[in-house]
Amino acid sequence: MFDYKLLAALAAVIEQAGFERAAQVLGLSQSAVSQRIKLLEARVGQPVLVRATPPSPTEVGRQLLNHVQQVRLLERDLQRQVPALDEEGVPERLRIALNADSLATWWAAAVGGFCAEHQLLTDLVVEDQDVGLKRMRAGEVAACLCGSERPVAGARCLALGAMRYRALASPQFMARYFPQGFVAERLARTPAIVYGPDDFLQHRYLASLGIQEGFLHHLCPSSEGFLRMAEAGLGWGLVPELQAREQLASGQLVEISPDTPIDVPLYWHHWRSGGQLLAQLTEHLRQTAGQWLVPL
Repeated sequence: MFDYKLLAALAAVIEQAGFERAAQVLGLSQSAVSQRIKLLEARVGQPVLVRATPPSPTEVGRQLLNHVQQVRLLERDLQRQVPALDEEGVPERLRIALNADSLATWWAAAVGGFCAEHQLLTDLVVEDQDVGLKRMRAGEVAACLCGSERPVAGARCLALGAMRYRALASPQFMARYFPQGFVAERLARTPAIVYGPDDFLQHRYLASLGIQEGFLHHLCPSSEGFLRMAEAGLGWGLVPELQAREQLASGQLVEISPDTPIDVPLYWHHWRSGGQLLAQLTEHLRQTAGQWLVPL
């Protein structure tokens, strides 16, 4: 039989990225949290954490985290069925991994009404769309919005649509680097803007133009900052069409090569045994995401 106080300690250490903050969340001393982790490891007969900064789960730790994520959601269903168990006034908190561009554009509008209706709080973990699924594999989140269509074991995958990106730059940038008009071959020698080391969207765009070599680029791990850097003429970059509508309409940004968008598929991953709340959120996204995403 599981001791869920021990599992709660494991989840807190991973979710809070350390023992000190986990202790604060649980209302315990750091030593008490450490003792609970040691006791859990003694019971399973192997380590559940890699003691690093931040700590990460071992393989058995990931399995335990997956379990506790699903138990939390199923407990909510039970509380609704047995009102005496319900902690009135304590909303459910759902931990979700998603890409920064969705968070900066359509996500809040898509889930705002749902969260209010169901008294749902979200704990959002921002990852690039190409790597977000690793959070589910690690048992850190109950659901994930990312670019991978292959679900992890025990989860389902739903295709929501695609975000359309356009390669944009300021008119001043275009005048500086392409005074005679756009020439694709020159892109590798002009500064680009890349979200981070896991962001390969610009690489794919260049490959579609026949450019396989490396290219000059800034790193900017912020969707808002990415857009501001493009507006200021620091480089060209692939910006969500949803995010740049005003700048395109005003001429503050222009498409470097007209009508050459790139669509990035987005998939919603969720635990099969995630309870009624997660199932309802999944159905809500299935019905509404098409307002902002283009069909696959």
